[in-house]
Amino acid sequence: MKLAIKIIILIVICLGIGYASSLVTQNGIQTWYNTIEKPSFNPPNWLFGPVWTALYICIAIAGGIVWDKINTNPLAKKAMLYFGIQLLLNTLWSFLFFGLKNPLVALIEIILLLLIIYETYMLFSKINKTAGYLFIPYLLWVSFAMFLNASIWWLNR
Repeated sequence: MKLAIKIIILIVICLGIGYASSLVTQNGIQTWYNTIEKPSFNPPNWLFGPVWTALYICIAIAGGIVWDKINTNPLAKKAMLYFGIQLLLNTLWSFLFFGLKNPLVALIEIILLLLIIYETYMLFSKINKTAGYLFIPYLLWVSFAMFLNASIWWLNR
């Protein structure tokens, strides 16, 4: 299978996961999130959709690059396992935070997510520098999201 096809498959998967997460998120925003206290650095709600779309596309391209190396690089299989785990954890966070309306459990989970993203980034970087670079914005955004999550928990405990 060609690299472009692998990238397209992962873009569809990642955007599909993003869409599924957005359904829970939208419901949570309408019923709960707008009623809780948020820190002064909380971005406007409209910003999250475009940012996540761009991030999902970047990590899908990175994943496609690494997937393309799965038969030639012994680390690629492990890297793709971590890629899948971080996608599952990413999806789970939306359900914990917005679905269950539980910032504390979501905070614990996002810390684990951040660690898995970092490990994925490290593995991707060893396999292909571009794939690693494409994970940096995601790593930074989820770090910011972790601080935002922690602040929301703190303000509403």
